[in-house]
Amino acid sequence: MRSTIHSHKSTVRSDAATLSRWRQGVADWALLVKFRLSLMVLFSAMISFGIVGGSQGSWGAWLLLAVGGFLTTGAANALNQVLERDYDVLMKRTANRPIAAGRMSVSKAVLLAGFMAMIGLSVLASFNPLTGFLGMLSLVIYAFLYTPLKRYSPLAVLVGAVPGALPVVIGAAAWEGQWGAMASMLFTLQFLWQFPHFWAVAWVADEDYKRAGFHLLPTSKGEKTPIVGLLSLSFCLLLLLNAVVGYSMGLISLWAMLALWIVNVYFAVKSWALYRTCTDRAARQQMFASFLHLPLSLLVVLVDVFVFGVGAS
Repeated sequence: MRSTIHSHKSTVRSDAATLSRWRQGVADWALLVKFRLSLMVLFSAMISFGIVGGSQGSWGAWLLLAVGGFLTTGAANALNQVLERDYDVLMKRTANRPIAAGRMSVSKAVLLAGFMAMIGLSVLASFNPLTGFLGMLSLVIYAFLYTPLKRYSPLAVLVGAVPGALPVVIGAAAWEGQWGAMASMLFTLQFLWQFPHFWAVAWVADEDYKRAGFHLLPTSKGEKTPIVGLLSLSFCLLLLLNAVVGYSMGLISLWAMLALWIVNVYFAVKSWALYRTCTDRAARQQMFASFLHLPLSLLVVLVDVFVFGVGAS
């Protein structure tokens, strides 16, 4: 009887340990692919697909785009962590990532990245060659240009803004098979948005970034100066101009342009506050404003398509 009870307890402990390892494995995979960031990237691609396709897109196509986009983004993020593993250890915000913390080997991470890239890019290419090419271009620039450049020059933000804005083009190209006018407007929107977004993040995480030797603030020595807020404001004003150009080209309606102006002015006000005060609080407010700005802007254009039929193919 005792041996039976002991055997049962051992089985329970073994099952519990297996479940714990499985949960940790899932959690580590989510950290490896930067799950929340990947979802945000995927959101941009899905919205742009809906914008250019209107109500004509099928659920099957949406699902394929979701799978291809998520896996490709996840692969790029995994490669980013492989290349930055020695620097992730130095930063509080990244020290718990699976490779940096030693819970996942480099070879396993590379294998997972390769598998996700192969499946993700194949799915994107099933739409058309342009979609697959843009997915591959985004992965290569993010992992192999932007990632190493962060340690050498604030120009990394400029380079990183390209793959950061390509998801909306990928979503549009999946429907249109080309880089059209609407894709250009959406690309410009997301490209310009990234500068005040990343600079606010870099300001808030300045201590961590400097510990790892990253250079992301647009100053010669990475100082927290008014120029960061002023440049952020400049890009917010360019976002206003982008909305005007979109309206003049017939891509969005007047109400959508005005709605985009409201969103952009709010973003600009936060950038102006950073310029005036140069405080961490102002930078944090600009960062949170950026989190609201992009999804709201894309949703404005999407609603414009479905309500007024402007911009849809």
